Amino acid sequence: MKQAILLYNEKAGRGKIAGKVERIVKMFSDVDCVLQPRLLSFDKNPFDSDEKCDFVIIAGGDGTINYVVNAMMNKGLNIPLAVIPTGTANDFAGALGMSVDVMKAVRQIIDGEVDNIDCGLVEQIDQDEKKKYFINIFSFGIFTTTSQHTPQHLKKKVGRFAYLMEGLKELRTMHGIPLTITTDEEKFYFPTLMGLVLNGETAGRMPLMRKSSLKDGVFDCLFLRKRHLIGFSAIDMLLFVFGVKTNAVRYIKTGNLMLMTPSSEATDIDGQRGVRFPLRVTCLSGALRVVCPKSS
Repeated sequence: MKQAILLYNEKAGRGKIAGKVERIVKMFSDVDCVLQPRLLSFDKNPFDSDEKCDFVIIAGGDGTINYVVNAMMNKGLNIPLAVIPTGTANDFAGALGMSVDVMKAVRQIIDGEVDNIDCGLVEQIDQDEKKKYFINIFSFGIFTTTSQHTPQHLKKKVGRFAYLMEGLKELRTMHGIPLTITTDEEKFYFPTLMGLVLNGETAGRMPLMRKSSLKDGVFDCLFLRKRHLIGFSAIDMLLFVFGVKTNAVRYIKTGNLMLMTPSSEATDIDGQRGVRFPLRVTCLSGALRVVCPKSS
């Protein structure tokens, strides 16, 4: 019989997983798989006891998946992962093609197959030990660290609208970032209001990269130029989303980039606190083994 672990975040997505754990365990038991449920603790590495298992199921949002992936990568483990999307945005699960219905997602895992998926790595250049992995997005600038500051009780109450409510507060501190961007092909300066390095397709479920792939070995990167009025910058981004080219949005596709700025700026990795500048971002092609729906 196969052995698996279910790591679940009971606070994610308004407690969506609550009351379903026993049913999930039963579904796996029916296909000769012993599933051990375990409430995820964010103050320790869930792999510290080095359990031997065939795969790990993560029930939570992007932040929960990020935590487990970082814990696993830091231990040098290569265990197949599966995702039950129970968070607020679920961008990574959406890119995989997972259903937001918990029991349907469980069935997708049971019937699914393991595929190699890209993983992002962010390293602080002057401090090699400061590095973090990401599954969906690395970002910085206005609105990008909003999820870090959004209260859990507000997300539980109004869902994704909580991010919008918290993001409006950032307008008071809007500023441009004097940024130098270096890739394998080019180096350029770009005064940036917002920077997005996407491994997936969406940010906060907003479709930004409809043709991106989790398996192509490169990132889709957007850099929004600082304009005098936030309204102009918002229009620039909307034009890009609808396929209209504008000089205010710089788009590049690359597997490696170095970002440098003289200012001290916060960054975000899958909704969690990121590392500080200067930094290097690398796409680790096929570094994760993830259970995907067969239809994907």
